[in-house]
Amino acid sequence: MKLHRLAGVWTLCLLTAAPVAAAGVGAQTVASATPSDPGAPLFRVFLNDGSSLVSYGEFARLDDSVVFSMPTSTSADVPQLQLINIPSERVDWERTLNYAETVRSSRYLATRAQADYDLLSTELAQALNDVGAAGTPAARLAVVERARRMLAEWPSTHYNYKHDEIQQMLGTLDEAIADLKAASGASTFDLSLVAASAAPSPVEPILPPPDVRESIEQTLRAASLTPSAAERLALLTMAANALDSSAAALPADWASATRAEVESQIQREVEADNKYRALSLRMLNLATARARAADVRGVQRVFASIRANDRVLGRLRPDAVASMTAAVDEQLEAARRLRLERDSWALRVPDLRAYQSAMQGTLRRLQQLMPLLEDIKALAGSGPDAIGSILTATRASRRAMATIAPPSELRDLHNMFISAVQLAENAATVRREAAINASMTRAWDASSAAAGALMLAQRARVDLQKALQPPQLAR
Repeated sequence: MKLHRLAGVWTLCLLTAAPVAAAGVGAQTVASATPSDPGAPLFRVFLNDGSSLVSYGEFARLDDSVVFSMPTSTSADVPQLQLINIPSERVDWERTLNYAETVRSSRYLATRAQADYDLLSTELAQALNDVGAAGTPAARLAVVERARRMLAEWPSTHYNYKHDEIQQMLGTLDEAIADLKAASGASTFDLSLVAASAAPSPVEPILPPPDVRESIEQTLRAASLTPSAAERLALLTMAANALDSSAAALPADWASATRAEVESQIQREVEADNKYRALSLRMLNLATARARAADVRGVQRVFASIRANDRVLGRLRPDAVASMTAAVDEQLEAARRLRLERDSWALRVPDLRAYQSAMQGTLRRLQQLMPLLEDIKALAGSGPDAIGSILTATRASRRAMATIAPPSELRDLHNMFISAVQLAENAATVRREAAINASMTRAWDASSAAAGALMLAQRARVDLQKALQPPQLAR
């Protein structure tokens, strides 16, 4: 084997990979420092009309939009950033992606390229040193082929850095491999070792950072592209502030004309916001009123009204229209539920009214007992006649209610009437006992029973009236 060829490759590595230093054939050390990070790179999102927007760092491409942070000031240290979201269809993706590759390449060459190349050179030198330790020609050949493969693959993944030097080393390694194959008696040559692919050259030149005027123009361009009204107004406001704060650095005529146009756009945006806000309130109130009336068709007509008003206003707020439509959709669902509940109630109302009619005697007796129970509750005095009236009325009510079969939805209410009557009868019985024994303790027990009877009777009457009314939406 011709070891002088391998020595030549090793020497070439050292010459082209400074600052790698050799302390001996088996001891190489790397003494390079990675350059400081220059900050986030400025990418460009090119539009179909040939203009572009600056992206501070990488952009994110979604299905139908592209999102990125755009600097709205010219400060390189602490730029003012605004999140931008524009339709993907407005982007020239070929130029945008080519430019992104150029930026990544430039950034790599300025920061990590030399350090990575130094590491490659060290690994290559170590691999070539291993040749001397290999015991057979075949083992030495395997070491050199691995080194050659590593060297050939490196440029395509490192933006073609040091391409010419690597081609020189590859040529020398190819000669060494041929000698080693001959020495080992091999007659074939692995074609996968021959070609060294080159990384594609960037096709989009790097543009300089935007100046004050270009930064304002880009802010206005982004405002014209974003579908979000809130984002558009924010960008217009930023542009107006930049025009004021940077007036001295801008052409006077351009700044004056641009400021007038920006102020006009801001005014139009504010007016559109106000009109759509009023439209939203009007449509929601209309839909709510019709939903409370269970007017399903009426609520459905609100959708047509929204579309008609949106056309008149110029279809300026698709997000506001979507929000309105969603709110009216909720009212439509509420109207449908209420319509179903009222239809169900209409089918049941004859049974409900029949129950009310059957309960008329009990309701009348309970109403007549109210003043007597109030006296027991207040410990205001209840003579034999009052107590007798209560006991007579409650017994008659219990007998009457025992013969009534309430509709299923009124069973709880019917049980409430029964409880009210039982408490009223208990109040009268305990009050008579309290009077016989002159017991204030039992008088208070009677008061509690009377209070319970009054409360349950009143609640049952209210619930019965509600059951006899058409269902309503909760407010």
